[in-house]
Amino acid sequence: MAFEKTWRWFGPGDAVTLSDLKQMGVEGVVTALHHLPNGEIWQAAEIRHTQNKIEKEGLRWSVVESLPVSEGIKTGGNDRDRLIENYRESLRNLGQCGIDTVVYNFMPVLDWIRTDIHYRTPSGGESMLFHFPTFVAFDVLILKRPGAENDYSSDMLGKASRVYAGMTPEQRETLARTIIVITQGFIDGVIKGATTDYKQTFREYLERYRGIGAQELRENLRYFLDAVMPVAEESGIRLAIHPDDPPHPVLGLPRIVGSEADIAEILEINPSPSHGLTFCSGSLSARRDNDLPRMAQRFGPRIHFLHLRNTRWLDEDTFYESGHLDGNVDMYQLMKILLEEQHRRKQSGRADYRMPVRPDHGIKILSDHLLATNPGYPLVGRMKGLAELTGLETGIERSLF
Repeated sequence: MAFEKTWRWFGPGDAVTLSDLKQMGVEGVVTALHHLPNGEIWQAAEIRHTQNKIEKEGLRWSVVESLPVSEGIKTGGNDRDRLIENYRESLRNLGQCGIDTVVYNFMPVLDWIRTDIHYRTPSGGESMLFHFPTFVAFDVLILKRPGAENDYSSDMLGKASRVYAGMTPEQRETLARTIIVITQGFIDGVIKGATTDYKQTFREYLERYRGIGAQELRENLRYFLDAVMPVAEESGIRLAIHPDDPPHPVLGLPRIVGSEADIAEILEINPSPSHGLTFCSGSLSARRDNDLPRMAQRFGPRIHFLHLRNTRWLDEDTFYESGHLDGNVDMYQLMKILLEEQHRRKQSGRADYRMPVRPDHGIKILSDHLLATNPGYPLVGRMKGLAELTGLETGIERSLF
């Protein structure tokens, strides 16, 4: 049976080509219309233009990642009804083109956050790392967000001060650009680096969330889902919310998709079968109290898309992306539970039993250093992850079924 093997592709400018994917045994492409500004309607002609390129290589556009939810929707701004109507029209057009899975997130301002995108792993590869004191140094001492010091303990502020003191001005600038621009701009970041004062622009985006806590953000999500789910159902589309990364509040911003309790509450907001989850083992494992096998068991029927990778904690403040099988996630147990869920879907006649999966992120190894790929998205490192996950999947599937 097997999961549908997919790969994130960033369009014609991606150093990894569609013909590369075909050679690797990839079946489905995960991509988006990255050239369109957030909030614009995805017209059917634009969708088909990209879809035709993919299908010409014998592949299919199986997942949209992502159809961005604009900041005006997340903040409940005056323009949210217009932005939601654009989103609804984009869903209709995607459905007309036969694309049935759409990923989105509801993270304010920032998507995923790392403090070092060139971390050297014990085996010599290059990965990405999150060090909490360094992030606090960015927030309090570099960005100088008003009131930031009130969000952290005196112990953490002391650690951050020591980190800051040990950095050169150039290193402080690199850290700020990494968090605000480099890890965001190539996906759906609100700041692409073109502004003359990107830190001030970033502070202004943060200010838009003044007075918006977790409950207000959940209500704005409810408003969005109530408006778009009928269209998703009519269009045959499954919407899959992505967990927060890292899965806890940052920069004074609420984050509402980080724990088992969060996800349970989110899935109860709207009962539509089209409303589901992107199960990202990397994001969820960046919170120590998350039991991923238990969460996969509990939320299995609502999982629409799988991101599989691993993380390893170095100490209480630091984790890095450790590969796909090697890390703190019990990938064997997780894969077993997901394959059992797939088997149940097949037995019950569910049309979405293929459960698309992609090797999320990857470690730069070997010739990856010769390719200009986006942070976290090397060719060889992800191909290694795809092979590891496929091998694990095949062994478990043969033993079970």
